[in-house]
Amino acid sequence: MVKNRLEAFSDGVLAIIITIMVLELKAPSDASLQALKTLLPVFLSYVLSFIYVGIYWNNHHHMFHTVRTVNASILWANLHLLFWLSLFPFATAWMGENHAAPAPTAVYGFVLLMAAIAYYILQSLIIAQQGSDSLLALAVARDWKGKLSPVVYLSGIALAYIHPWISSGLYAFAALLWLVPDRRIARVLANSPRE
Repeated sequence: MVKNRLEAFSDGVLAIIITIMVLELKAPSDASLQALKTLLPVFLSYVLSFIYVGIYWNNHHHMFHTVRTVNASILWANLHLLFWLSLFPFATAWMGENHAAPAPTAVYGFVLLMAAIAYYILQSLIIAQQGSDSLLALAVARDWKGKLSPVVYLSGIALAYIHPWISSGLYAFAALLWLVPDRRIARVLANSPRE
């Protein structure tokens, strides 16, 4: 099966996720700048989630540049990833509106962890379908960020009940790790005679 429909559907879902998140930002009824101060936690959680959705979109896009065809397993794994990403608006709103309270902060970390696991499953199925000598397999051979991120999320989940702001800082740190698109894929594509 060709990959175009999977990519188009994924792009559409991610656009809807961002739209839902921004709709959760409610304008204050007061016209003063001071009124914006009360929205700061909601806005900061939105910014963090927007960055995460952008990271997933960017890396998903790069990853699928290495893919020629998809099978049913890849389609289902992609839907699994989109499911966890679709929970970002809920987790974002709950954490932001409750000023990083322990339970919402832990749930936010859990959603991040599950999205990371889902991405890893998708990546692994693509490699399994295309072979250990595929472009993607060559690009992600040493995936230290992919191994470190779940550890950071698990730490954030645990620390949410001790100090939620430390958890939020860990989630921001993990986002910073991934902010630059995965250069490994771009390098492999540039050096590949297959592209």
